[in-house]
Amino acid sequence: MKTKKTALLGLVLAYAMILSYIESMIPFFFGVPGMKLGLPNMAIVFLLYLYGEKEAILINVLRIVLTGLLFGSMFGIMFSIAGAVISFITMSIVKKSDILDVRGVSICGGVAHNIGQLLIAAFLVKTSGIMYYLPVLLIAGSLCGFINGFIADSMMKYSKLLKA
Repeated sequence: MKTKKTALLGLVLAYAMILSYIESMIPFFFGVPGMKLGLPNMAIVFLLYLYGEKEAILINVLRIVLTGLLFGSMFGIMFSIAGAVISFITMSIVKKSDILDVRGVSICGGVAHNIGQLLIAAFLVKTSGIMYYLPVLLIAGSLCGFINGFIADSMMKYSKLLKA
């Protein structure tokens, strides 16, 4: 069973990395530099529900570092890690509260990710003026979080076949 779990985690890591790469190729600009769809988050939400926090954070960090080294930069890794940590903590707390379903947890994660990245950007550029992007990012994080959560929820229907 441990081999099956390791293989599945490797496949989900590859899936998340492919989604990261696809996401980087999609022209998505709504007035905020660096805005993305958050496609890899659906894999992380899926793992959070399938196995739990330890496996989901491991795959998330590995995905960020590997895709950053392959397709991005250290600057991109820093922004992604900041958003991912805040997003993951938020999703874990919301999931444990059992108030929202998979889609709601994903929405919270998308919004938290955007807030985390904005905070890092405000710190680096040393201005709070960057917070003018917040309304657009909250809407985008909610919409993309819902779509990613919907897909992750659909993937959950098959999770009983995958659980090791």
